[in-house]
Amino acid sequence: MRVAIVGGGISGLATAFYVRRLCPDAELTLLESSGHLGGTMVTREVAGFRFEGGSNGFLSNKPYTLDLVREAGAEHLLLPSNDAARVRYIYTDAVHRLPESPPAFLSTPVLSWRGKLRTLAEVFTPARRDIVDESLRDFGYRRVGREFTDTFLDPMSAGIFASTPAKLSVHAAFPAVVRLEREYGGLFRGMIKRRKRRAGPGGKLMSFKGGVGTFIDHLAGALGGTVRLDAEVHSVRRDPLGYRLDTAAGEQTADVVAVAAPAHAAARMLGRLDGELAGWMGDLGYTPISVVGFGYDGLARDLNGFGMLTTSGARQEILGVLWDSSIFPDRAPAGKKSLRVMIGGQRNAELALRSETELVAIARRGLRATLGITEEPVATFVQRWPRGIPSYPVGHLAAVDRIFARVASFPGLYLISNAYYGIGLNDCVGNALRCAQAIAKSEPWRGGPLLEP
Repeated sequence: MRVAIVGGGISGLATAFYVRRLCPDAELTLLESSGHLGGTMVTREVAGFRFEGGSNGFLSNKPYTLDLVREAGAEHLLLPSNDAARVRYIYTDAVHRLPESPPAFLSTPVLSWRGKLRTLAEVFTPARRDIVDESLRDFGYRRVGREFTDTFLDPMSAGIFASTPAKLSVHAAFPAVVRLEREYGGLFRGMIKRRKRRAGPGGKLMSFKGGVGTFIDHLAGALGGTVRLDAEVHSVRRDPLGYRLDTAAGEQTADVVAVAAPAHAAARMLGRLDGELAGWMGDLGYTPISVVGFGYDGLARDLNGFGMLTTSGARQEILGVLWDSSIFPDRAPAGKKSLRVMIGGQRNAELALRSETELVAIARRGLRATLGITEEPVATFVQRWPRGIPSYPVGHLAAVDRIFARVASFPGLYLISNAYYGIGLNDCVGNALRCAQAIAKSEPWRGGPLLEP
């Protein structure tokens, strides 16, 4: 069996790894359009500081990434976060620590007593199991009230999806939250019952020594000669014996093609195969976001926590700040500090597209306005992502289901990326495993959100 994986991000790499494990006799090739692997999982070193261009890790409360790490023999690379990473902050009109317990929630000044009582009244709110899809804002207003949604769910959606509650489908972005209402009748009831059912501590934020790029390099090494860089795929067509791929390095034939590229790139490749399918895929939106990293010899402000997110109501230019040197011990040289500022998203998409000079200025203004940081950085890093994070609006799941149903009519064709069912590292790896299992069984894969184990 000839298997071609198109795209060398984590979805493509993990799919290739599992295909090799499940189909050891397959003739496997991974085609990557650029000169490097990893997609948005890139680590850059600047003056001794390590900056991530995208995600900095994953949570250990789901098994998918940890299982891949173990199977790939990369356990020696695992790096758990510092205890400070559990401490998080939001900025409204000032910096406030997020409450981590019921007493802390009752005493937080971020919510009024009316807002707190409305949130606690969630236990009496009737469940709505008939809703097919709704925005996170509508879900939040319905279950926990307007104030809690605008104060806590708003920055959360910015921190994870660079979006806003009004523009984000709760069913697509947070299927586990929807399940709490459907299975237990409410969020608090569900969380209490699930906590009783699950013994032991919750998940911990994990990364890799030297940054996420070291794990990408390890996976690439495990795949060996199956990887071809600078091999952009221009089109995928049917062939009497399977599929024909027109690439920058020449034509290639395959029995199985798994397209692990972003939806807009996949749409271009599949246009000659099925124009209508390509149109549907091209309609899947992405959110622009830029990352600005700074390294400092020292800071007057204590960075002891995971970071800070801003609310829409704060009307700041920045979405939030990750306190990298507080989260993982090897992101800054000893005695020095580093952080990353997130800019753009659905709130201010245009800002993410500014020049690097403008982005640095925006980041420094945002740090001064929210955290009072005025020191000169000794290292600067900028990463712009014009199409950074899949947007997952209301209707996303229906659109993706239609796409996967059409793909299933092409035997041997598969789609796998964070454009469809989950954007996190665990989602990408878990879906890659499911896709590889379908390939091994020569079965179509219709995807679907990963259910929590």
